[in-house]
Amino acid sequence: MSFRHEKYVPFGGPDGGDGGRGGDLIVTAVDDRVTLGEYRQRKRYQAKNGNDGTSRNKTGKSGESLSLSVPAGTLVKWTHEGTEEIIDLDEVGASVVVCHGGDGGRGNSRFRTSTNRAPRLAETGLESEEVELELELKLLADVGVVGLPNAGKSSLLAAASGANPQIGAYPFTTTEPNLGVVNIGWASIVVADIPGMIEGAHEGKGLGDQFLRHVERTAVLIHVVDGEDEDPLGSWRTVNEELRLYGEGLDTRPQLVVINKVDIPEVVGRQAELETEFAAAGVQLDGFISAANGEGVTGLMRAAHEMVKETREAQREKAAAAGTPKRVAVLRPPPANIRPEVTQLADGEWRVTDPRVERLAGGVNMNDSFVEAQFWSELNRIGAVHALEAAGAKPGDSVLIGSAEMTWR
Repeated sequence: MSFRHEKYVPFGGPDGGDGGRGGDLIVTAVDDRVTLGEYRQRKRYQAKNGNDGTSRNKTGKSGESLSLSVPAGTLVKWTHEGTEEIIDLDEVGASVVVCHGGDGGRGNSRFRTSTNRAPRLAETGLESEEVELELELKLLADVGVVGLPNAGKSSLLAAASGANPQIGAYPFTTTEPNLGVVNIGWASIVVADIPGMIEGAHEGKGLGDQFLRHVERTAVLIHVVDGEDEDPLGSWRTVNEELRLYGEGLDTRPQLVVINKVDIPEVVGRQAELETEFAAAGVQLDGFISAANGEGVTGLMRAAHEMVKETREAQREKAAAAGTPKRVAVLRPPPANIRPEVTQLADGEWRVTDPRVERLAGGVNMNDSFVEAQFWSELNRIGAVHALEAAGAKPGDSVLIGSAEMTWR
């Protein structure tokens, strides 16, 4: 609240400016983040408040928005006004505003009328939004490498892409998904090594449910079977059953099935037997490889690249045929003619609920009788006085508006 004080201007009038808008909270997918680890410790994030308005009708500076950087492939989930929102930031640069900053309050110059030339009313800013977010990362890979522990998935990724995953001759060496980029001529594909594939993985055994979500977005699966396994067909069935039980259509995803470890003489001697066994079960073997020395790996990756192209093209055609519209956020401002609500708390005690009235009550000094008179005049204009009368309130009753309490005179 401010009035113009200037030499030779005896009746300068009100010149209190509006408050600045609060900053928004934005989640943005960037290319220099690979995990969500930084959000494990710090739990609360807040954008900047807007600055107060000043004299000479100067509007306060708006608060800076806060952008949370996440890896591409992050699902952002939150609940707002009882509605669950889910946004998939599936490419670098995608962003979503999850919290909007509150509007700034109005200065006293906004309340000047023909009958009130010196308003001493000012309005508080609108409360900002607050939501609880859930961030879930699903790796964006073209090919997912699956198989039982120690089948050679990490070795295959290292041989194909030059990645450096941890490799060991014991189960569960890999404790988190690894990504590698495989160059095939002028093209390239992103390959992910998915750990945790054991019986019961879909229920969380071996942390499998935490890793299986990373293959939901892959176009193709490479199923690596250990050539030294006593029951390789049974192992293949175990992994496929876990994919089926997990859902999301993983069991119907195109697969390239390969037998690993042909650098071992015993496996070489079993090739004909394995081909016959898998063929009898209706399973097509797509080759024998050695992730250890690179034998057959280049051909496998070329086949995976071709299958990825075919699958992605089929997905685009299906989406185009379905004509699924892209989801667009629609902001719907509340109607301007909302009537104030009056609730009786006790005999002679009432509460008025209305965002406009509550913001106004928070910005005035009720100890000043002149200000209080202007306040009640504004309430009459908004319709709050009529609502009190209709509810049965009488002069002298106590009226609560927001955190303010006053007597209706």
